[in-house]
Order: sequence, then C-alpha cells, then structure tokens
Amino acid sequence: MKIIIDAYGGDYSPDEMIKGAITAVNSIDDVEIIITGDNSQISSKLTEFGYTGNKIEIVHAPESISCEESPTMAIRKKTESSLVKGLNLLKERDDIVAMISAGSTGAVLAGGLFIVGRINGVKRPALAPFLPTIYEDKKTLLIDCGANVDCKPEFLRQFAIMGSIYVSAMRGIENPKVALMSNGVEETKGNEQIHKSYELLKNTKEINFVGNMEAREMFSGDYDVIVCDGFTGNVAMKSAEGTLNIFNKILKQEINSAGLFQKLGALSLKKVFKKLKTRINYTEVGGSPFVGLNKILIKSHGSSKAGTIYSCVLQAVEIYKSNYIEKMKEGIEKSSLSGE
Repeated sequence: MKIIIDAYGGDYSPDEMIKGAITAVNSIDDVEIIITGDNSQISSKLTEFGYTGNKIEIVHAPESISCEESPTMAIRKKTESSLVKGLNLLKERDDIVAMISAGSTGAVLAGGLFIVGRINGVKRPALAPFLPTIYEDKKTLLIDCGANVDCKPEFLRQFAIMGSIYVSAMRGIENPKVALMSNGVEETKGNEQIHKSYELLKNTKEINFVGNMEAREMFSGDYDVIVCDGFTGNVAMKSAEGTLNIFNKILKQEINSAGLFQKLGALSLKKVFKKLKTRINYTEVGGSPFVGLNKILIKSHGSSKAGTIYSCVLQAVEIYKSNYIEKMKEGIEKSSLSGE
C-alpha cells in the first residue's frame, strides 16, 4: 500500500518527515511512501540520512503552506504546494490509501473537503484521535478535537454516529458507549448547544448514548466515544497535554532535589516511569484522522518528529486494514444521516 507524507507540514519539516518515512519503509514490509515536496532537497536529505532503497517516491512540489495563510485561499492558489499535490494524488490514485500531514489544520481540513471530498451524508468531517485511558488495552475516541470550532447540535449528532461506526470498525466494539462532553454529568448541565445536542443524542437510535461526562473523565476508560465541538475538544486535549508535561517537569525537579535514598528509590522505578511516559505520549498513538472523508487523511501534531510520523504510518495501515471507509459509507447510508 502507498501512503503520502507531506514533507513541508510541521515545525521540524522536512527532516523529521523524511526520517519518519525512512523508518516506516524499513520497518513495514507492505508499505511504500510518496513524499511530496522539493525534489532536490528531499533527494539530498535521503542521501544524507543514508537511505538507498526503492520504496520512497518523490513527487515534486516546490511550494508550501504556512499556518499564517488563509486555509481556503492557500488551497486554491498554491496548487504546487506539497499539501495540495498530495491531496490531489490521494483523490486520483486508487493505489494510494492514505495521506499524512503535520501542517496547518485549517489547510488540511479545507483540502480534505474541497479535494478529497466527504462521504455522502456527512456534513462536517471531524478530527478524531484515540486517547489513552487508565486501562492499558483500551483507548477512547474524542470527536471533534479541532476541525469544527462552531457546531450546530445536528453536527454533534453526526459526530456521535460517525464516531460509533469508526470505533466499531477499529476496535471491534459492537455497541460503543457514547458520551457528550459538558460541565457536569446531569442532564440539566451545559449551555443551549449542549442541551439541544443532549436531546438529539438521547433520541438517536443508532448510538448507545450514556449521557453527559466531564473533561476530567477523558482518560477514565468509561466511554468509547466522547462527543464535543472542535473548540471544546481542542482546549481539553491541549489542557491535558500541558498538565502531563508540567507533571513530568515537576517530577524531575523533585527527584533532582531529593536526598540520596529518594533518588535511589526513583532509580528503582525508572522502568515504571518509562512505561508511564509511553502510555500517555501522543506520539505513540500517531495523529488524528479526519473521519467522514472519502479517503484516509491523518493530521499529525505540528511538533511531530520522526517517531510520530512513523506512528502515523502504522495508524494509516491499521485504519486501511479495518476497511473503515466502506464500513463508514454503509453505516451512514443505513443511518438517519442519509436523509439529511
């Protein structure tokens, strides 16, 4: 299977994107990578990093799109950009199964909508990452985490249905538990949007709606799908990420300032700390797919390095092998979304 990597999306491009591609083709037998970007620069970097194989193809794209540009205008005008070139290839070629970009979320979303296209019946594709939980073998889907900052209640209902189909395809859960993120678990909690969304979800037969939940329960493992608008989801994710980073820094400070016996105790727990860091590290999961598009499009974190890009490739392979796109099309057609 062939997977596209946008060389010029992300804070550490193109080096880390290229290193991630090399790791992927060296580690996964049935994967080939297409890198979109400046041919001479990428070729030079491949040589610099010691790659001599034949599983990486370069598609020349001399332009790039920055986070400061208007997403819609950039997609329309910068047709020679690494993002637009990649999205057109993704749409046109059946042998290409997925694309990964760490670039501007707005531009990736706009390109996904205008170029790749939505599955029939889907009004708004949503960014939907799997989050770690307190259970090592279970992850929770958060939908949406940044694609749609302003949402009507019917959009949240769509997210709930799409999230349920996606979790069933990816995790084999027949009747996933769906919760609505609010500022309290009671039915009366939340703003007008939440109240209307609650009523819609409660009366949607295609999902197993279990009520409201609070952001502090995101990692509890009590839910399979957490539904919210992109603004709330993005703030919740970044708050959690920041809290974990601060926790790690404080832990290191306390260990460094501790006495000899405490340091020896911390040393004996080194493997435990390492395992904990791996379990809560977003780079181990990969990126966030845009659920609801006709092809697999994964938005990686802007600060992604090679390990994250490699994880995104593994994620793309898993999504493709789950036959998620066909299951989503079938699920949407059978659901009440098809008549909207």
